[in-house]
Amino acid sequence: MDVIELSIFSNRIAAVCEEMGAVLARTSFSPNIKDRLDFSCAVFDAQGELVAQAAHIPVHLGSMAYAMRSIVSQVEWRRDDVLVLNDPYLGGTHLPDVTVISPVFVGTRLIAFIANRAHHADIGAQSPGSMPVSTHLDEEGKIIPPSFLYQRGKLDEAFFQSLVDAVSNPAQARGDFSAQVSANRVGVSRLLELIAGRGEDGFIKAIALLNDYAQRLAESVIEQIPDGVYHYTDYMDDDGMGQSDIPIQLKLEISGTQARLDFSGTAAQVPGNINCPLSVAAAAVFYVFRCLMPDQTPACAGAFRPITLSAPEGCLLNARRPAAVAAGNVETSSRVVDVVMGALAQAIPEQMAAASQGTMNNVAMGSRGAHSWDYYETIGGGMGAHSKGDGLSAVQTHMTNTLNTPIESLESHYPIRVTRYEIRKGSGGKGLHRGGDGLIREYEFLEDAQVTLLTERRKRSPWGMNGGGEGEKGVNKLNGKDVGTKQNLKVKAGDVLTIETPGGGGWGENS
Repeated sequence: MDVIELSIFSNRIAAVCEEMGAVLARTSFSPNIKDRLDFSCAVFDAQGELVAQAAHIPVHLGSMAYAMRSIVSQVEWRRDDVLVLNDPYLGGTHLPDVTVISPVFVGTRLIAFIANRAHHADIGAQSPGSMPVSTHLDEEGKIIPPSFLYQRGKLDEAFFQSLVDAVSNPAQARGDFSAQVSANRVGVSRLLELIAGRGEDGFIKAIALLNDYAQRLAESVIEQIPDGVYHYTDYMDDDGMGQSDIPIQLKLEISGTQARLDFSGTAAQVPGNINCPLSVAAAAVFYVFRCLMPDQTPACAGAFRPITLSAPEGCLLNARRPAAVAAGNVETSSRVVDVVMGALAQAIPEQMAAASQGTMNNVAMGSRGAHSWDYYETIGGGMGAHSKGDGLSAVQTHMTNTLNTPIESLESHYPIRVTRYEIRKGSGGKGLHRGGDGLIREYEFLEDAQVTLLTERRKRSPWGMNGGGEGEKGVNKLNGKDVGTKQNLKVKAGDVLTIETPGGGGWGENS
């Protein structure tokens, strides 16, 4: 296979993932999936190694790439099976992210896997939006260990009913689960077409060549980073349960074509829900290094082979069951990106940006009763400036890659009015190149409701680089009063919630 053939193969298999994403977006019911596109799709080989992924959500795909080998090795697979899971300690991230996996067989031979992961705004937690300020995994919703939804093409109706019965809107949940299954079926069909064109052995050989090519590209990038040991520490604001200034500490060793990341010295797991499984930390690490690689680098396992990481068991980044993890996937992963970029900035400052907003600004809301509803969204902010120019304003940064929910969709589905949605001008850090500005998003509640906020960078500002200024910290206000970083709130009709998101750090001294 020559370079051109390999490029065509890489793009064809990536297109399978893109088509899966299109099906999932078009057939799902909830605004979080169909409008915000809070999902990811990927192809894996028969051993669970990543083969291809669409440009969806970095924290989803990196964590799946890290954990899939373990998941698929523990299951006896048969044609037309569909496996579902969300357990963070058995291959998931946090409970709202539900993964659906389908095997691809040619005859009796297992060739590959198709998978997608989608965020369900209601997964059965007591607080609407299923992103509670929690202290125990059981408080965060229904836990789904790896379980067959379909076996040999036959739906397990009782199990499916148990999934939809756990939530407040069973019809919507049934639609979203069915959309995930449908996306996988399209992926299996398209992949079988690709395999038929190359033959089984030809397909497997092409995957090996693709991984080798990606590995060479990754090694060439790491080789350009000066050898050395680089240290960096950054902090989580708090865990929502009284602990604050929680360190994430990294020792990064670059040696030739290898990068080793050791998170020893990171804080022990905490009572609040900013803990995460190691797969989430791995997703953030892979993301940063992937950003350094050329655009043509295939998104497959080979690209990550030169990168190894470790974190002590029982620490914030490698928590033990039953630690709460709802915010680890969204907030702690964002801080791991900052830490890795901070370490790399000591080695290759011209290639690193200042800190971006460093949070996903999670807002979950809804009510329970005769008219139950659940809604969840993340809000964009400022991106860090860099040596080539200013940071972008009002964008989702790093580990999230969702859209915003259009105001029209939000207001048509839920008893909410969006009264402000604008750029938070001047919130980006000053410097030769300015950090991007954050956002202001303001909600007026038309009925009584519950709100959960899981946010960061409200106490520590996003840092600047090379003499650039810090970005502005974020602020959460209810009726004009600061309510802090992580809160469960009860709101009345007429109350106004205002989220002002952080700006990105500046780069370089302003002469």
